[in-house]
Amino acid sequence: MRIVFFEVHDWEKAFLEDKLREDGHSFYACPLQDAKREEFLDAEAICTFIYSKVTRDVIEALPQLKLIVTRSTGYDHIDLAACRERGITVCNVPSYGENTVAEHTFALILNLSRNVHKSYLRTIQNDFRIDDLRGFDLKGKTLGVIGAGHIGLHVIKIAKGFGMHVLAFDPKPQPFIADILHYRYASLDEIYTQSDIITLHVPLNEHTRHLINAEAIAKMNGVIIINTSRGEVIDTDALYEGLKSGRIKGAGLDVIEQERLITEEHQLLAVSPNKQDWKTLYENQEILKMPNVVFTPHNAFNSQEALERILETTVENITAYAHGRPTNTVT
Repeated sequence: MRIVFFEVHDWEKAFLEDKLREDGHSFYACPLQDAKREEFLDAEAICTFIYSKVTRDVIEALPQLKLIVTRSTGYDHIDLAACRERGITVCNVPSYGENTVAEHTFALILNLSRNVHKSYLRTIQNDFRIDDLRGFDLKGKTLGVIGAGHIGLHVIKIAKGFGMHVLAFDPKPQPFIADILHYRYASLDEIYTQSDIITLHVPLNEHTRHLINAEAIAKMNGVIIINTSRGEVIDTDALYEGLKSGRIKGAGLDVIEQERLITEEHQLLAVSPNKQDWKTLYENQEILKMPNVVFTPHNAFNSQEALERILETTVENITAYAHGRPTNTVT
């Protein structure tokens, strides 16, 4: 089976070649859409990360394609409907970085609660004043966790270690675990109105796109928002206005809407942004300049251990499919 890999670093290529021990595979450091399609028209399988857009057009252009393996939990970058029509199997990595993303979540929370970013910027300018650097304790504060799955539960465990109260929202509550970890399930409205900090750990789908919107933010009062899930879960217009009004006191963002337009400027030339895209891009730029915002470039997953777990599961997905026993399928 000829497999074409995209968004692969040299060490990942070496890892995959050693584990798969087959010739004929191709490796690209760039996303799928930036590669020359004519070089992989005979691909039977493709393996991507989140920046490769596997659209209907791509799928229709690859007549021998039978398998798509994404090295991520989310799969919103893949046209699943087109895959179903063609009978193409899609596999993901459902679990690899629960503790990794949870730890990054608290790195963002602590950065904002103790003004670490402001302190660093001040001291590298040889300014050691502590004016305006007073933070607040996490102990006794209420953390609202939207999405209490694998990652959310790790966040809750860490929060309890800090002595925080925890409210959680999830469509599939687990009351037994809630009793053990001493947190309480609540409605979204209660989380919006009662939380000091809200952290998002949900997949991107039709139910979660712009989950945090103007209506939700209108119910908040000086909250800190943390997003390590997907940028589109928060409406940028609403976030921008919420930060300006003070309803959102601070934001720790590992993801933002249209993040590729801001992190990779060449994308502006490739995608022909519309008026709303330009507005989102402008608001993102303004948000990232705000002193009460901490931004990391979609880096929450990025630990050596987590990346190795992703590759191990990817190899297992490919091997299982080759043996007629597909695993971790989403179609």
